[in-house]
Amino acid sequence: MPAAVLFDMDGTLVDSEKLWDRSLVDTLGWLGGGPLRDEARRETVGGNLDFSVRTLLREAGVEATPTRVADTAAHLVARTEELFLRGLPWRPGARELLVAIHGAGVPAALVTNTGRRLTDLALRTIGTGWFAATVCGDEVAHGKPAPDVYLRAAELLGVAPGDCLAVEDSPTGAAAAEAAGAVVLVVPCEVPVPDGPLRTRRDTLAGLGVDGLARLFTDVRAPSAGPAR
Repeated sequence: MPAAVLFDMDGTLVDSEKLWDRSLVDTLGWLGGGPLRDEARRETVGGNLDFSVRTLLREAGVEATPTRVADTAAHLVARTEELFLRGLPWRPGARELLVAIHGAGVPAALVTNTGRRLTDLALRTIGTGWFAATVCGDEVAHGKPAPDVYLRAAELLGVAPGDCLAVEDSPTGAAAAEAAGAVVLVVPCEVPVPDGPLRTRRDTLAGLGVDGLARLFTDVRAPSAGPAR
C-alpha cells in the first residue's frame, strides 16, 4: 500500500468543473467579453485562481492591472461560491473509494489548487472526516503545476512524497504530483492527460478498492526499485 493517498478535488472527487465553466463564462461576460473559447477553458482546468483570472482578462481584452485582477478574482470567487452552495455532485466511485481507504486505515489528504474559502464550501459536501490534512492553492508559495501543495501534504502527514499515491484528473495536477515524486493515478475528467513516468490511469474510480490501489501503486513503483523521495 502507499503510505498515503492524496486526492485532488475539482474533477477528481467532485464534478465541480462544470460549475467552474458557468462561473468563468459569467465572469467573462461581466468583463465585457465572450464567449469563452474552448482552448482558453482548457488552459484553466486544474489551474489556480490567479491564472484563471488572467486568462479571462486576456480573453476579454482587458489590461491585467492589480485592481482589475483583484476585482475579477472577487467576482469569480463570489459566483463560484453561489454555485458550490447548491451542492456538488460526486465523481463516479469517488465517495466509495474514500470510504474504503478510511476503513483500511490509510491516511488521505485533500490537495487542491482551489483556495481555502471555496474548498471549505466544497467540504460541506465531501466531508472533512476523510482527510488527515487538507492543502489549498492559496496556502503555498506556488500552486500546481509546481509541486508545493503535494510536498506540503506529505509533510503534514509525516510521509515521503515518493511513498504516496496521488489521484488527479488534469495535466496541471498530474504534473504537480509527479514533480513531487508521487505515483499518479490519472482519471481524466474534462481534458486529456498525457502519460508520464510515474503515471498510471483509469477511466473511472468506480469499482476501484484498496487492493486495486495497491496494485496500481506497486506496478508503477516496482520497476524503479529506487528509494522513495
